[in-house]
Amino acid sequence: MNAFASLTLARHGESTGNVAHHTASAADAHEAGIAERDADIPLSDLGRAQAAALGARLAALPAAEHPTLAITSPYLRARETLRIALDHLPDPPPHRVDERLRDRDQGAWEGLTVHGIRSRYPEESARLRRVGKFYFRPPGGESWCDLALRLRSFYRDLADDAPGEHVLVTAHDAIIVMSRYVVEDLTEAEILQIEKTPVVNASVSHWQNRNGHLTRTTYNDHSHLSTHLTAH
Repeated sequence: MNAFASLTLARHGESTGNVAHHTASAADAHEAGIAERDADIPLSDLGRAQAAALGARLAALPAAEHPTLAITSPYLRARETLRIALDHLPDPPPHRVDERLRDRDQGAWEGLTVHGIRSRYPEESARLRRVGKFYFRPPGGESWCDLALRLRSFYRDLADDAPGEHVLVTAHDAIIVMSRYVVEDLTEAEILQIEKTPVVNASVSHWQNRNGHLTRTTYNDHSHLSTHLTAH
């Protein structure tokens, strides 16, 4: 994980799924009512504006610090975020999709609110409380440890494939949180404490290669988003 010059992770902009979950949770509904499968959920209007603000932030960097390689989750909301952001760069870098950056698979819990999960899966909810969210797998879904396994593979390959590159990744909150766990060699307790603060849509986290080691300089920074761009 030390071969590339820098690593920047950006969460996708607000999606229509984020809005639906927020609305459904506030109403104590069981389901968010999302028609699309998770991979096909697009950005909201606000999310597109957030992605543009992300692009403006990247464009404002010194030219020597602009991304030279971009990689995105295959999910639509992440791909849209990258496309909009790169449109702001004078010389957009090559980009590709990597399925290891996809969001955590919620299995049978996909589309359910916390209220819906507790009502429909009381035994699994009790198991989650007993096992803890780090090791727990929803029925048919993934644990955080599963994310760590695919991220270790991703970063190992990236170190070999992208020497000297300034890498930009657009992905999901769980991917960004677990990237800290993998890149910084954190413990379960440390990452659970970090996860208590939500990763903001279109926020930026950055690591710089210093003497062969990736050092975090920024995490969950959304200073480029004006107040009206952080409404949800």
